[in-house]
Amino acid sequence: MLLGTCALHLVPLAAGQARAAGYAIREQSAVGQGSSFAGMTAGEGGLSAMFFNPAALGFATAPTIEQHLTLVVPDAELVSSSASTVLGTPIGGRSRQSDAYPDVGVPALYAAYPLDERWTLGLSVNVPFGLGSKYDEDWVGRYHAVKSKLFSVNATPTVAYRPVSWLTLGGGFSAQYIHAELTNAVDFGTIGTLLEQRTGASLPIAPEPGAQDGKAKVEGDDIGFGLVLGAIAEPLPGTRLGVSYRSQISQSIKGDADFDLGTSGMGAIVSAATGQFVDTGARASLTTPTTVSLGLSQAIGSDLTLLADVQWTDWSQFDELRIDFDNPAQAASVTTQNWSDTWFASVGAAYRLNEQWTLRAGAAFDQSPVPNNDRTPRIPDSDRYWLSAGVSWAPWQDWTFDLGYSHIFLEDSEVDLSTSGAGNTTRGNLSANYESQINIIAVAARVAF
Repeated sequence: MLLGTCALHLVPLAAGQARAAGYAIREQSAVGQGSSFAGMTAGEGGLSAMFFNPAALGFATAPTIEQHLTLVVPDAELVSSSASTVLGTPIGGRSRQSDAYPDVGVPALYAAYPLDERWTLGLSVNVPFGLGSKYDEDWVGRYHAVKSKLFSVNATPTVAYRPVSWLTLGGGFSAQYIHAELTNAVDFGTIGTLLEQRTGASLPIAPEPGAQDGKAKVEGDDIGFGLVLGAIAEPLPGTRLGVSYRSQISQSIKGDADFDLGTSGMGAIVSAATGQFVDTGARASLTTPTTVSLGLSQAIGSDLTLLADVQWTDWSQFDELRIDFDNPAQAASVTTQNWSDTWFASVGAAYRLNEQWTLRAGAAFDQSPVPNNDRTPRIPDSDRYWLSAGVSWAPWQDWTFDLGYSHIFLEDSEVDLSTSGAGNTTRGNLSANYESQINIIAVAARVAF
């Protein structure tokens, strides 16, 4: 079953430069962007705070709509890379690239409708997971990854209830759509050589490892469901404490695996001899992680508010990625992940200049779940550090405009994969080094009726 492991490598379901650690997207609020998302779990983000804590919906005093748009501009460079086959043959191709991660826009929409002083109905529509990357098709790591793309949409009808004046509760039901597309090259030259070694027979064409490529692509989608719960307490005037829970969502991504056997003839020979590399159905399980968040908002006088947030994410459930194929001759593709649970922590402040203008600033640490030994070129993730600033402008009583900016520093990361790793026999050995930083700018408009 050796040959099937090279077929597809569905590791990331997101790009390496996602806006939060792993493949999560934290950027759901222009207000939060300006404070590195400090205080959002405590409800300090306008209506957009309901993504981080559904109880924040209860602070809407009138029917309200918010539209947010975040532009993510990664500056990520593959500074060097080298690769070889399991047979020791050097893999030729490009070893550097500066444009593997495109600029991306992330929208978010929020709506609230207070029924009375206790009950409020709401809806949020977000893109909580995703991004994409695309390497040159002739780069040295092409057997591990070429294109990785994930698109998600999450709609959460939400209700908030205030049983007493100092406590607000919230909950919602999430429906999440995910579409994934992943491609990589297939080294039919190495597969042909291994086939000859295993059978003792000579193939009609001499195998040339690293020089007789084909292509593999898997694409699929699914809809899954989950819950969000939260509470915000105001034990003292000017103090807010928030806690929230977002459940995992288990998704079974189903679609198609397509194979291009290439023009060398080796792909066709291998496919005919093994019954593999034939277009077929494919499926993989993905569970987006549980998160638990705590937030604090503390007013200092009438103009200054100090903010803090901490979040735990259950990435450790992502221990491996398995792709099964409908073609019984095509062995399942299994890739070890061994991700770890992570913490995100941020602090910030908001200063109210006057009735129209509010300034914000913040800083954060965002821990990566990816272990050094299992880092892949699809997600060459590393720990990141945030610096943020923002401003809100309320020119009229019912209108507010928000602007937030963050610069994210990522630690340099290294990929070091060997053919002894699960699924890597025909993908080859790969060493790669990355240098990255990210600039993010977010804008929003909020209107109350």
